[in-house]
Formats: sequence, structure tokens, C-alpha cells
Amino acid sequence: MNIINFINRFPDEASCIDFIKEQRSQQGVICKKCTGSRHYWLENKHSFQCASCGFRTSIRSGTVMENSNLPIRIWMMAITFITATKKGFSASELQKQLGMKRYEPVFRMYHKLRAVMGQRDDRYRLEDMVEYDEAYVGKSTKAQVRSKLKRGRGTQKQSKVAVMAESTVLEDPESGKLNKSCRYFKMKKIKNLEAKTAQALIKEYIDSDSVLQTDKSTTFSDLSDCIDVHVREISGTKEGNFNLKWVHLAISNLKKHLQTYHMISERMMQNYLDEFCYKLNRRYFGEKLFDRLIVAAIYPYWHDCG
Repeated sequence: MNIINFINRFPDEASCIDFIKEQRSQQGVICKKCTGSRHYWLENKHSFQCASCGFRTSIRSGTVMENSNLPIRIWMMAITFITATKKGFSASELQKQLGMKRYEPVFRMYHKLRAVMGQRDDRYRLEDMVEYDEAYVGKSTKAQVRSKLKRGRGTQKQSKVAVMAESTVLEDPESGKLNKSCRYFKMKKIKNLEAKTAQALIKEYIDSDSVLQTDKSTTFSDLSDCIDVHVREISGTKEGNFNLKWVHLAISNLKKHLQTYHMISERMMQNYLDEFCYKLNRRYFGEKLFDRLIVAAIYPYWHDCG
């Protein structure tokens, strides 16, 4: 979906409302009062009315747009810009492209969409062969505070991020050389590099029957209760670099991606990670990415993700 196609497909607010109504009807509208599934559409109210109890559900209710005063077309245009590029798209640039006067509504809208991306990816667990490593990424810190913070492995100037990649080893039938392909990624902001933190993430996001690949950090010394098979290699060796090929590549690309944004707070860091992973996991979707994010944004059981 590019901006020209968007304008042709959705020329006004009414066309956007019709599209959202159709999508919500396909997904199914559930009455909050009696949990009924049969509804009538009230054109003049832009609402669904329950056939059983008469309770009305607005077109925005239960979606990412709930309680927002921005037009639906602005939301959909924002999704167009966000999904049109694999690279980062700052809120200030989005404000400029949307022709909005105020920055704050655009900033909140963008982070709500990022939260939806994260919520959608959290529904899936990694399986088969999974690489796991940790990284540091820059975050915004006030100048007077920065000079007083620690350096090195325990630095407080950067956010700690756990990176997981679902990979598969492939063998070339002619040369016999091994290579890796990758499907899905997960990235989670973590408070520390302790073993119990890694164990909790592995239990939550990685299938227990998987083969987990890590370096020889003491963080991963005991994962017997979390995973079926655990392979450890020294990252600096040829075998180790192959072992964690995709997480290292993802970390490198993440750092380049975050350079688009000048100030990323610790509180909002997870939202930026969610956007990066959401696009990366759907890197082959092309123009379908717009429709997939629309479905995620209007899914009737969406709730505030912070």
C-alpha cells in the first residue's frame, strides 16, 4: 500500500468507516452486555446494535482507535506510512506527512500501533532451533545524569535487550556446506542479565521441545528446566559465530534501525522493539502488511498495552 493507492482506495472518511465495518463484521462483533454475536448496522450512528439486547457497539469500540478523537482516515493513513517502509518512521515525520498541527496525538497514536504489533507477535512462540543472546542499545539519558552513570557490562546508559531467533540449519547437497535460514524473531527489554531473567523469557517465548543455542555466558549455565536441548558455543569462534548468526545480524540491524529516532526512553523502548520485530517477521508480506496491521488494530479483543 503506497499513498497513491491509499488515496484512490480511501478517498474520504466514509470509505474508511465502510472498510472498518466490513473488517469487523468478518472478524465478528461480540456484544459486551450479553455476548451475543448477531448485530445490525446503524448507519446514522456508525454502530453495531445487538439483535438480542439492543446494546450498541461503536465502530471504534474494542479497537486501537477507541477513545481517540482522530478521524479513522488519519489512523489508516498512519498505518499506510508505517507499513510502506522497512525502515524506521519517526513520529515527527509522521506528523509532517499527515499534516497534523500537534505532535502529541501522533506520538500516542504511533505508540498504540506499536503496542498492537507487540501484542500480535506475543501470540506466537518460537520453536525448532532457536538462537538466544543479549545486547545493549542506546537510550535517552539527561546530560547531567549520564556523566554519573556506570560504564561497561553493567552500564546504565543503555537498555538491555534479549534477542531470540528461530533458525534452521540447511546443508548444500553438492558442497556439503552448512548454512542457516531464519523465520521469526523476538526482542524483549530486560532489567538485568541474571540467569532467572533468561529462564523466564525462555519458558514464556520458546517451545520447550526446541534446541536452544547460546554462548557460554554464565547467564545460560543452567537451563535444564526450560528447554529440551541446550547447545553452548564461544561466540568469538567460527563455530560460535555460525551458532548465533541470526541474532547477531538482528542486533546489528536493530541498532541501525534505532538511529532513526533521536530520543528513546527506557519506558518506551519495548514499543520500538515490537515495531522492528513485527516488520522483520513479515518482511516478505509486501503490500499485504497494511491489511494485516489493520486486522491487528481492529481486532475486537484488543486492550490497552501501555
